[in-house]
Amino acid sequence: MSPRGELHHVELWVKDLDTAESSWAWLLDELGYTRFQMWATGQSWLRGATYIVLEASPAVRGKDHDRMRPGVNHLAFTGGRRSEVDDLVARAAEHGWSLMFADAHPYAGGPDHYAAYLENEDGFEVEIVADED
Repeated sequence: MSPRGELHHVELWVKDLDTAESSWAWLLDELGYTRFQMWATGQSWLRGATYIVLEASPAVRGKDHDRMRPGVNHLAFTGGRRSEVDDLVARAAEHGWSLMFADAHPYAGGPDHYAAYLENEDGFEVEIVADED
């Protein structure tokens, strides 16, 4: 039994599964998730008791994700040491992610918050937070 209050899963609805998979699979693999399930319109990755789903549901409304609209703005992941976050950022563009707030990186979240903010071509944002070194 998982501890009460632990995040069980997050489901992201995407407009195109193949496009989303190309960026998300790399990132989730890098962060220690393993592919868990696959079906015609979706797939998921598991780490511990938490899993993340990408689904191109036929019930999706609208054409594009917009993190600036009401709803979830971004997902934040622990990224390990600062050097590990830096390495992830250095390779992110090869996998469909672009660095946000580059002029303030890696302190875009404040002077005591070492993190990378990345956005994929579908407009999903992730924050990769470094542990203290």
